[in-house]
Amino acid sequence: MRTYRVAIVGTGGIAAVHAENLARTGSRAELVAACDVDQDRLSAFAQQHGIPGTYLTLAGLLADAKPDIVHLCTPPVFHIRQALECLQAGVHVLSEKPPALSLADFDRLETAQAKGGAEFSCVFQHRFGDAAAAARQLVGGNKFGRPLVARCDTLWYRPDSYWDLPWRGTWDAEGGGPTMGHGIHQFDLLLHLLGDWEEVTAIAGRQARATSTEDVSAALVRFRNGAVATIVNSLLSPRETSDIRIDCEFATVELSHLYGYSTDNWTITGATGHEDQVASAWHSQSLERGSGHSAQFLAIYDALDDGRPLPAGAGSARRTLELAAAIYASAFTGGAVRRGQIVEGHPFYGGMDGEGLGTSVLEALALQTSAAGSIRT
Repeated sequence: MRTYRVAIVGTGGIAAVHAENLARTGSRAELVAACDVDQDRLSAFAQQHGIPGTYLTLAGLLADAKPDIVHLCTPPVFHIRQALECLQAGVHVLSEKPPALSLADFDRLETAQAKGGAEFSCVFQHRFGDAAAAARQLVGGNKFGRPLVARCDTLWYRPDSYWDLPWRGTWDAEGGGPTMGHGIHQFDLLLHLLGDWEEVTAIAGRQARATSTEDVSAALVRFRNGAVATIVNSLLSPRETSDIRIDCEFATVELSHLYGYSTDNWTITGATGHEDQVASAWHSQSLERGSGHSAQFLAIYDALDDGRPLPAGAGSARRTLELAAAIYASAFTGGAVRRGQIVEGHPFYGGMDGEGLGTSVLEALALQTSAAGSIRT
């Protein structure tokens, strides 16, 4: 098994999570370089994690450190530009979410991957726990049956101070609110378990936070396999939880956690008369490894070893990003949005606020709510 040379770009809070999880991969990864525009922060990060190479520019890092994989831990607005720079240099990319601020930007990856020969992957670590793999195999199969009804909730809490960083809560820098920056992990896992979505109807609003984007959204989604699901993304929920429930013909699959899960966070319930077959099917699976960044890192290294496409690659990441765009488009236009509808020329193809429509709608809603005395302005 090969040891891969890894570099981290951006040395803020999430970068520490990457460095700590890289250390858990054993001999599979060597953290050779880090990059940041802030020299003091960069030096402190490199010293803390024993990183030999430090760079103030991505171009300098790519030319000198020659990594196999670059981890993008920068604010969302930089993800797509930096991913393109890496791919064009023939270096694989693992980008934090969201992978891009619009479908238009994301679609630029296809040309860059083809030209440079490297691949893009997005950090969707919830896909990589053993229980998620088991659920994906069993949902829709003979033992659990066809998925019928589902819900997916990201109910988190962020105080007003969370938006003190100037790039947070803006369409131009973050691409949206909890739909893009928080709930995307959980509904990505829902898509991983249920497959392609077909149509969404949604609402979004700014209920209580002093932000330019939404602080809550709710959607009703119909899937190609016939399942229907609700998706709620909130930053207003004091008792924080991340939940998925899928009701199949013979089994209910439930996951309740916050930022990462172990096998103990999953509950499997058989329908009357199907208890034994459901329990047997579940416990016959490998259920040892929980979710987390290191699980995704190892899956990437295994794929590279075997010459397979990177997991959580551009195709499946785009499906998730397209659902986010459709939630916004439906919420701000008042109509249902079908998959494949948001294409070049559509107002929500170039940005999640639909050429400013979302901003106008949220401002109008905020004024109504403020008049009722419940929103802080």
